[in-house]
Amino acid sequence: MANSNFIDYIKIYCRSGKGGAGSTHFRREKYLPKGGPDGGDGGKGGDIILKGNSHMWTLLHLRYTRHLRAENGEPGGAQRSTGANGKDIVIEVPLGTIARNAVTGEVMGEITEHGQTVTLLKGGRGGLGNDHFKSSTNQAPKYAQPGEEGEEAEVILELKVLADVGLVGFPNAGKSTLLSVISAAKPKIANYPFTTLTPNLGIVPYRDNRSFVMADIPGIIEGAAEGKGLGLRFLRHIERNSVLLFLIPIDTDDIKKEYEILLKELQKYNPELLDKKRVLAISKSDMLDDELIEEVKKSLPEGIPAVFISSVANKGLQELKDKLWEALNAED
Repeated sequence: MANSNFIDYIKIYCRSGKGGAGSTHFRREKYLPKGGPDGGDGGKGGDIILKGNSHMWTLLHLRYTRHLRAENGEPGGAQRSTGANGKDIVIEVPLGTIARNAVTGEVMGEITEHGQTVTLLKGGRGGLGNDHFKSSTNQAPKYAQPGEEGEEAEVILELKVLADVGLVGFPNAGKSTLLSVISAAKPKIANYPFTTLTPNLGIVPYRDNRSFVMADIPGIIEGAAEGKGLGLRFLRHIERNSVLLFLIPIDTDDIKKEYEILLKELQKYNPELLDKKRVLAISKSDMLDDELIEEVKKSLPEGIPAVFISSVANKGLQELKDKLWEALNAED
């Protein structure tokens, strides 16, 4: 994973700008040697802002970013002139990015739409100039407010892929092949475990020019919830999917047992995942004739719609899309 271009976890120290100090200036002109206070206000410090960009798929561009410091506000000037505001720092991130405080774990913001912005840290307010403090009893105040300090925090940016359907299965179950056949995605495909090291997204065309997004997520192994294999690096991506598509090859020794292992790993990671709608696809079903498939049906897990498919033979794929569309649009 170290050399992957898919980066889904970044930690950055962020600091917003300090507000500029107010001015203690007095008006001094040739014919007005004792003019009143005219010190201006300090400028506001720059914010740290998160912004959604639908053209991004990874946090790779932030890989070597360790510190982000927004500009401080400028101090106020003479003739009640306000200091310039500090420049904001805008961090563009893919949709599905969550920002957390690294110390407290508190969610600071979540980006789900293109152009959406979330202010993570606000810049300090500029101090008021001495012009604000004159009164009938104090015509010449010699003080002004200092600018407010900015905020600072270690921020964790975590990407959870946004997709309608998440493919769940053991390594080499045929997830990448299925995605490549029913969408325009071109994931890496080979006959060995963990071919998929990063999530792949594909847009699946459906009837009447409709479509939905499917994510091929790295395969689960037993113990994934404890961090074994690719572990937590991929389980977070399943959280955002509306429907989970379990893919199990027909030549598996015990389909029901394999399904229960997958379910158990999801439950250990986040019990709420079990509330999502599920569909079961039995892949590589072109290997058996109809009579053997009928035998296999008797041993399938209960309570989940199942479809027998073959990505290579283009078998059952329309039925599978129908089942997924039905699950996506079913009322809770």
